[in-house]
Amino acid sequence: MIMDLNNTIALILGGGRGTRLFPLTKIRAKPAVPLAAKYRLIDIPISNCINSGLNRAYVLTQFLSESLHRHLRQTYTFDHFSGGFVELLAAQQTVNSGTDWYQGTADAVRKNLVHLRESWIKHVLILSGDQLYRMDFRDMMKTHIESGAAATIAGIPVTRKDASALGIMQVDDTGRVTGFVEKPQTEEEIAKVRMEPSWIDARGIESQGRDLLASMGLYIFDKDLMVDMLENSLHSDFGKEVFPEAINTHKVQLHLFDGYWEDIGTIRSFYEANLSLASKNPPFDIRNRHSPIYSRPRFLPPTIMGDAKITGSLIADGCRIGDNVTIENSVIGLRTVIGDNVTIKDSVVMGADFIEMRGAERDGKLPVGVGAGSVIQGAILDKNCRVGENVRILNEAKVDHQGEDDDLQIRDGISIVIKDGQIPDGFSC
Repeated sequence: MIMDLNNTIALILGGGRGTRLFPLTKIRAKPAVPLAAKYRLIDIPISNCINSGLNRAYVLTQFLSESLHRHLRQTYTFDHFSGGFVELLAAQQTVNSGTDWYQGTADAVRKNLVHLRESWIKHVLILSGDQLYRMDFRDMMKTHIESGAAATIAGIPVTRKDASALGIMQVDDTGRVTGFVEKPQTEEEIAKVRMEPSWIDARGIESQGRDLLASMGLYIFDKDLMVDMLENSLHSDFGKEVFPEAINTHKVQLHLFDGYWEDIGTIRSFYEANLSLASKNPPFDIRNRHSPIYSRPRFLPPTIMGDAKITGSLIADGCRIGDNVTIENSVIGLRTVIGDNVTIKDSVVMGADFIEMRGAERDGKLPVGVGAGSVIQGAILDKNCRVGENVRILNEAKVDHQGEDDDLQIRDGISIVIKDGQIPDGFSC
């Protein structure tokens, strides 16, 4: 049975300041961070919605939302007959909700309940704007309806080493959630929510030593229940407060998932997820024709390259790559310019927002792109970077954290050139 989502609205939570993704979030909201050479993080949950037959969604955010708003406006335009929309709801001052910023995910939804008063809305799908996964939400809705639950949560089997960063659930034989521990740190806490691996195996998923079920932060709520819980509490967060309370007062069902899922919450996870997509057999297939990833259509020329050796990499449109260039295990974004004799390894280069014409007046700035003779390894170059000639960005000193306002900063041992940053000729680190 295929469930339709005609009575469902998606709420995609844009997150807070995104401090763990700084400096990529210095000038943009977390869901607007570029991904896999040509997409943005927000394209993942929206694409999952569209591929599930759900074309009505609100994106809730409050910090640096201008570029995100522009991306949504230029990308997700539906015909006049489907009634589809993807709209951004930024924090704003209203008569009823006050003047405060969102205090958390639940508070963000509470302050936008006016948009959920439509009589056609029966269910609310709560999604995160910073995760990489592919899911048909019709399957999750099927679990929700057939179980008779008031709320359903997606969960994934994990090992104990992953538990300390996730919310861990315990369920009974029917899949009803009966216990929850947020980020357990001790064996005693883990023991409270441990599952028998045989329970997982019996549901067609190989446990492979995994005996814990982690919340993916994806929820389906009956709208009336969700509205009632938010209006009659001061809870600020779904994962820490609303969901645990719902377990005690209503039937909450697990929707078991075992596909690829990555929470892009830190610089390290962002870096590793991007490079994994460039591998020969990526854990997440961005080329799946049955469930494509949608993004803004662009009319760019093909990439042109000289005598270059490229292995295990993603190369986007509109690039210009010079002679004697080596690119290994890297992601090269839209409109990237790479000079002659350049080596780029294990790096994410986000490209540029524009094509800079040769000979253009630059007011003393270096050309956009990576200059001749430079070596980049283990780094992230944000958009519109101007890296000079004979630059070496290798983090040879193995620094873990460095810089706050510099054009080149280091987080989690990864060198990052910030958006519009400029690195002078001959620089080395």
